[in-house]
Amino acid sequence: MNNVNFLVGSSSYCSKPFEPFSNQVISFLDIFSKELNKDKSIKNYPDLKALSFWCRKQNILKMKQNFLTNTNRIGLGLVYHITPSNIPTNFAYSLIFGLLSGNSNIVKVPSKNFEQIKIICEILSRILKRKNSFLEKKVSIIRYNNDDTITKKFSMICDARLIWGGDKTINDIKSFKTHEKNLDIAFGDRYSFCVIDQFKISKLKDLELKNLAQKFYNDTFLVDQNACSSPHLIVWTGKKNIKSRERFWKSIYSLVKLKYNLSDSAPSEKYNDLCKHILKLKNIRSVQTFENFIYKIKLNKLTKDNDSIRGKWGLFFEYETKNISKVKEFVNNKYQTLTYFGIDKNKLKDFVFKNNLKGIDRIVPIGQSLNIGLMWDGYNIPIILSRGVEIQ
Repeated sequence: MNNVNFLVGSSSYCSKPFEPFSNQVISFLDIFSKELNKDKSIKNYPDLKALSFWCRKQNILKMKQNFLTNTNRIGLGLVYHITPSNIPTNFAYSLIFGLLSGNSNIVKVPSKNFEQIKIICEILSRILKRKNSFLEKKVSIIRYNNDDTITKKFSMICDARLIWGGDKTINDIKSFKTHEKNLDIAFGDRYSFCVIDQFKISKLKDLELKNLAQKFYNDTFLVDQNACSSPHLIVWTGKKNIKSRERFWKSIYSLVKLKYNLSDSAPSEKYNDLCKHILKLKNIRSVQTFENFIYKIKLNKLTKDNDSIRGKWGLFFEYETKNISKVKEFVNNKYQTLTYFGIDKNKLKDFVFKNNLKGIDRIVPIGQSLNIGLMWDGYNIPIILSRGVEIQ
């Protein structure tokens, strides 16, 4: 495979499974966490800081404790990861999913040369060569331009595939031949939204509102709303309070103006998207802009295809309702993460379970939408990527 660039590891990879949450993997991730945290570049990349914090030993051991009820398990073998092109650190989480589940891994990273990928791969290579021979042939990170021939070859030798991307990409890759027991886990197009009690916003002190604005910023602007868990729609509930909503957006605007850097092409593309929505949508009540930093479109009603109406670079949709249950008829299996503020989480849990909703896999406070876990898109990853051995 001359067109494949091995960023970590080599073509002499191993396909043997091993025990989930092995001591060797936990030790490796702890070293990686510390090495990544020491890297001087990390201060420029909040997503790297989040990754180093996530894979620290204390957090991994907590995950292991939750997994321990499932005994006599071993990995599937070799997992081939096809990761998304727009989230720089996603490949690292996908790799960790595979390792903690007891699998050898081949991970395809985006073709775009994100600096975060370079930093992570350099640290992984350094650790694997000097400190962890057990995993040396169980981690291969590769890059190649989209080439079906190469993807088909890797698909034929793997025991499972983790496919991250758009629905079309997933369907194309699923059409490639695999061996009979191959398992595919697909993370496709998902839609996320946020629910806020507007009356509770009015009760916040300035510092409290500033902290909430920072959390909302982390959920959205840090990844340009590209993450499947980043909200596109804000649903305002509770007693109507126009001033509190305006106060919320002004706080977001002040922060975005100070911290957010739009890419060169983003302003024009963002404005074009705004115009397209205005021309296409028939349920718009109002449009408000905060310079070119925030566009928000208020909807007078939701529609069955609301999950297809998405924003980017700070373009949001709003909807107001006294009761969150009014949203239930619009939730389908595309809905992934529900972030919230000022609402009891048990009320939101009832919203999902009592209405027998097909969608919403996560309910987390504002600020935690990007906190990836071993339960993702409704999948318990260590269970699915390992097999149980019945012993009587």
